[in-house]
Amino acid sequence: MTIPTETDVLIVGGGPAGALLGCLLARRGINVLVAEKQASLAREFRGETIAAPSVVTLHRLGFGPALGERGYLRTAAVSMRMEGRQVMRVDYGRFPVGQLPIDIPQPSLIGVFNEAARSLPGYAYAPGTSFTRLLERDGTVRGAVLRQQDGSSVEVRARLVVGADGRFSKVRKEAGLTARIQPMERDFLWIKLPRPADWGNDAELVVDRDKHLVVLPTFPDYLRIGHNIPKRGMGALRKEGLEAFRAGIAAIDPRLGPLLEEHVRTWDDTGFLEIFTAEVDQWARDGLVLIGDASHTCTPILGQGVNLALQDSVCLSPLIARALDRTKPQDPVPASEFSEFIASRRKHKQLVTRFQRIQEAALAKHTPLQTLVRRARFRTLDRLPLKYALFNKVINAPHAVDPADLRAPAPVRP
Repeated sequence: MTIPTETDVLIVGGGPAGALLGCLLARRGINVLVAEKQASLAREFRGETIAAPSVVTLHRLGFGPALGERGYLRTAAVSMRMEGRQVMRVDYGRFPVGQLPIDIPQPSLIGVFNEAARSLPGYAYAPGTSFTRLLERDGTVRGAVLRQQDGSSVEVRARLVVGADGRFSKVRKEAGLTARIQPMERDFLWIKLPRPADWGNDAELVVDRDKHLVVLPTFPDYLRIGHNIPKRGMGALRKEGLEAFRAGIAAIDPRLGPLLEEHVRTWDDTGFLEIFTAEVDQWARDGLVLIGDASHTCTPILGQGVNLALQDSVCLSPLIARALDRTKPQDPVPASEFSEFIASRRKHKQLVTRFQRIQEAALAKHTPLQTLVRRARFRTLDRLPLKYALFNKVINAPHAVDPADLRAPAPVRP
């Protein structure tokens, strides 16, 4: 495709946040270019659980029929077992949101947004296009240089550059916005296995002292399993061998033993994920704003990354539209336009991160006394109504949808 050299908004990164934001802006008649470095969506993703409020929002935005056509799996509950005993179960049907979370492959989710945007005036999508550097003048971001698949470069002038390029954001680095990285004590290996027909639709956390598994039913008929390993422990794990790795997982959850033996035959059947949090003090500069993992990276606990990213896009769409209207044509959007957005989103993301760190610390307990106390605490919480209030606050933050995002596409801006 021919990449436009001028646009209102250039979004770097075509994941869930960038794809949704691009679609919402195009609906409003804003000229937008979404640049995605991957040439296709035919690859493995991990964050595929969409929280109930996000599902409600996507339906309100009109994506419900397209999501249904692509298919998804409803998740009934999340349960926790520790040292062979169930200590907690959270029934998603008891939350007031009136919707269940869903598991949908990220290629399907992103495809829904891209397909909805494709026919809108002023929308452009550039797959296989990498971000190289920012264009700046007098300390203000004016656009970016992109590299196409054939190796050629193109300068794109934009009134706003949105960094939606993930946890290792190059836009963030090039903008000089420093991230405070806090590594967790452990990393994750992910595995995908066929899901037995009688397995059920509960997400599960299975814990044995300081080892645990996240077991997620995945559309259409898979289990996505995350297994914690020591930080920088991949080399030692490989040295012990694949058989020992399979045996270690089966020791935590014996149900998985036969599936692992049949389907995990090489290390290529696993996927590594480094676990850390990243907090960024400054999310915006004149002409630039960060969203999703680029602005605040969470851990995989409770699968909040994709939901926080979707919330960012829904919140930011009306702010960008108003900011473009308030500034002179061709002028960059000042960072001050995003002050309230940043303060509000940072507050919620810090709440999620604090909760995740508490959970991570609890999962690292390993002595007999520590694990006994841990089980007692979770069992006590399981009996209290506080359980639903706590989880509702962390995972069910409502999305404030602007009415303009619900209406038919507006004419393209001159």
